[in-house]
Amino acid sequence: MNGAAAALLGLLALAGPARAEGPAVLSGLDVLADKGFADFKGKRVGLITNQTGRDRSGRTTVQVLANATDVTLSAMFSPEHGFTGVVEDTAVVSGTFALPDGRTIPLYSLYGATRAPTAAMLKDLDVLVFDIQDIGARFYTYSTTMAMAMEAAAAAGIDFVVLDRPNPINGETVEGPVLSTGIRSFIAYLPVPVRHGMTMGELARLHNITSSLGAKLTVVPLKGWRRAMWYDQTGLPWTRPSPNMPDLASAALYPGIACFEASSLSVGRGTEAPFQWVGAPGLKAEAVVAKLNAARLPGIEFRAEQASPSKPPFAGEKVPGVRMRVNDRDAVRPLAVFAHLAAALRDQGGPAFSFDMERLLLFVGMPRFAELYLSGAAAPELEKSLQEGAAAFKTGRAVFLLY
Repeated sequence: MNGAAAALLGLLALAGPARAEGPAVLSGLDVLADKGFADFKGKRVGLITNQTGRDRSGRTTVQVLANATDVTLSAMFSPEHGFTGVVEDTAVVSGTFALPDGRTIPLYSLYGATRAPTAAMLKDLDVLVFDIQDIGARFYTYSTTMAMAMEAAAAAGIDFVVLDRPNPINGETVEGPVLSTGIRSFIAYLPVPVRHGMTMGELARLHNITSSLGAKLTVVPLKGWRRAMWYDQTGLPWTRPSPNMPDLASAALYPGIACFEASSLSVGRGTEAPFQWVGAPGLKAEAVVAKLNAARLPGIEFRAEQASPSKPPFAGEKVPGVRMRVNDRDAVRPLAVFAHLAAALRDQGGPAFSFDMERLLLFVGMPRFAELYLSGAAAPELEKSLQEGAAAFKTGRAVFLLY
């Protein structure tokens, strides 16, 4: 199957059934459409999107823009996991895309040989548009893709537009250390806490100003969104943002439990509850659970539970683990859960658990946590270290907020 056919089939599969009623919250895409795409009239548009770019009726952003009057969709760009959001653990290849009017346009991968649009990709565009649903954690790579694309647009002198979408785990709670100076990678790019409590449009404003990009940035804001909202309170349809993010329950714990991606554990990829379960052969799950429940962390409970992941590590094995269930999502703090779970796993002894400390640094974003952890610091001290800078950031971010 060629690239155009594959992309077209992906588009048809993503369209989904129309919703009978509009959501209480309107996405940036919906607001843009309600205004008749006035800012895009007569312009050649490049679109960065994936399966999460949808309007209130379930149509993809590609369909909406391709059918807009006097708007020319000229190129598409896809992030990690590709346009359809199903590619795992590998680079995404570029290809072509067949539009409804029969035209074929380039579909450039931003998770392959290049991570940002090149000058050649942008030379025939007037505006670069970003419309992807984020998950609210610094190391979820869509925000990096947005930031690097805005840098490229600024260098090329073209407009950059973010069609805003909600922070699914609410826009009030801020957790984790601000990324330390000198630690920067594709999964640790913006100088924000692990759980930043910002929308993608707000992150774009922050990056444009703090990095002095001078980008010609426009954010098409949400309508009706309030910072205390979780995604299921918006009325917008949930579309799996990545292969291992099936629902809001996984998203709620992701900012903390995803840090175990830098360890020897399975984080539940290939189970029914990714990021709600961790496990490994030889894990003393009952002892770990007893210590965690004794800590009485707010909003969460733990139990020992075996699972058989269908994805590495431990694919096909039945292994012991710890199942986490959130009973108060406004109270739970996933970074605190991470700190207490990491300490309990360390203290169980034996070879069942270890960290790759170099990789852990990219997730946590500050060296002090690893130093404390290796010194045997107790869970409360580890938890406290993970809050360095969060309160100050929450105060300082106000200038970038739109809601």
